[in-house]
Amino acid sequence: MKIIKRILFALVGIIMAACLGILICALNPSMTDFLAQKVKAMQGGMRETGGTAQEETRAPGTLPEAVPGINPDWMADREDRGYLVPGEDPGEPPSAVNGRAGYEPVNGEAQPVLEEESDTLAPGELGEGLTFAPLYYPYYAMLEAPLQNLYRQIYANASQLNASFTPVEDVDLERLKRVFEAVYNDHPELFWLETGFSCKYLEDGTCVEITLKYNETAKDLAAAREIFVGQAEKILSGARALGSDYQREKYVHDALAEKVEYDLAGMMNQSAYSGLVTARTVCAGYSRAFQYLLQQLGIPCYYCTGSAGENHAWNIVCLNGEYYNADVTWDDTDELTYDYFNRTDAEFAPTHVRTGLSVYLPACMGTAFRGGDAEQGTEETGEEAENTETEDGEAGNGEPEPSQEPMKPLQWVSPAADSPEKTQEEREKEERQAAEEERRRNLEEAGITEEEVLDTMEEYFEDCREQMKIVGVGECTFSNVVPASLYPAVERCYTTGSYWNDYADESMKDLGVDHFLIQLQVQDLGGGFYRVYHNVLTY
Repeated sequence: MKIIKRILFALVGIIMAACLGILICALNPSMTDFLAQKVKAMQGGMRETGGTAQEETRAPGTLPEAVPGINPDWMADREDRGYLVPGEDPGEPPSAVNGRAGYEPVNGEAQPVLEEESDTLAPGELGEGLTFAPLYYPYYAMLEAPLQNLYRQIYANASQLNASFTPVEDVDLERLKRVFEAVYNDHPELFWLETGFSCKYLEDGTCVEITLKYNETAKDLAAAREIFVGQAEKILSGARALGSDYQREKYVHDALAEKVEYDLAGMMNQSAYSGLVTARTVCAGYSRAFQYLLQQLGIPCYYCTGSAGENHAWNIVCLNGEYYNADVTWDDTDELTYDYFNRTDAEFAPTHVRTGLSVYLPACMGTAFRGGDAEQGTEETGEEAENTETEDGEAGNGEPEPSQEPMKPLQWVSPAADSPEKTQEEREKEERQAAEEERRRNLEEAGITEEEVLDTMEEYFEDCREQMKIVGVGECTFSNVVPASLYPAVERCYTTGSYWNDYADESMKDLGVDHFLIQLQVQDLGGGFYRVYHNVLTY
């Protein structure tokens, strides 16, 4: 009997508590919404703080799996496309680079709102007509079509410094975070864009408002961009004079290592601006600056994020169709090294593990340009080899060396005792002189003069503005000459639409017109130079 009474009392207590809860929610509708969002967040695996999704766990030594909104087969035509997640997470980094991290993952803040409380905002810039080539913008290619629409919208609004807008696609917070990460990772030139964003969402999880965040450079973006481009050009001008993409990549690697100082307290240290202008940054700033510079040289370079004992960022570079890992931050120690320059995934596995969208970047299996001595045919890991071989497979230390080909006779090579090793400065001077001589021959082959060539994007935009003034209003054509290495950047400014800010808007003001249409045609002049024809209609 006593047991039955206790059960009855317990049931009455539960019923009273439930009634009290219903009464509270009825008097306070916002409490109902709050509780509903809590339940939904728990069911969806989301954590309320920051509004970001928990990282998915995956068995070590496996390929990344598909997640909603992501197309993992965007490189389906490549046999080596799959990045294999290392079997073990990296432990503490080597002592020489321990603590040289500082990457901050993209994060989103979320605020639940009732539908009647949500603001009705315009979508701002839609980014219609923008295209992003997968070779240069892999994160865009990873997204499924609806999310690509949202990517273009975020990119276009960030380019115009628009803060808040309504998304053009129905999207929840988890997918929105992926899209924002894709935009951020693909575009180091948006150096004013912060790693965080915020959104407002309804009870069903649909985001109804996106707010982007900008750093200090946004206060006077024109001036900041001029400084940024000027500092970048100091490095690019030297790199362009070299003969191969590998040489240019190595030049940029060395120049950044010489220019930048690792500083965890560096201002805006997640941006390319911190690497190129303030020159005090962390791994993110090194990597974003490296990415921007190689993009300007027409070399595919990706921003790769993950773990190296702690959150870390580095790069993936494509040379002659092969992919390599490059970590400028870890090479910039007391003495410049190439220990982490152009390495395979297998070599990086003990220290670097990709996370987030970076697991869908191409696998790094290249061998032709490994390390800092690739041009000499060696595959050293940053330390000098005791014996180097000539192109004929002969040893260069004055001793007989076993041939790698058993049927090949044993050969000797005498050391050049009277020829002291050249300094780095002397070698660079010779490389510049050789590059200048090659450029002179190429100009002659193309039948153009040095004055005709526009070596930088700034020169190209200025020339376009001046020629637009000359040709005037209506249907017209003008042309200019650029190096083949610069043309990918020229093409990119039209595919992304950045040419509007770079010269078209100003040209329209000069001519007093409202409409500007343009079509490009390209002629290969030979010698590594292109003539770009601009067919323009203004009215």
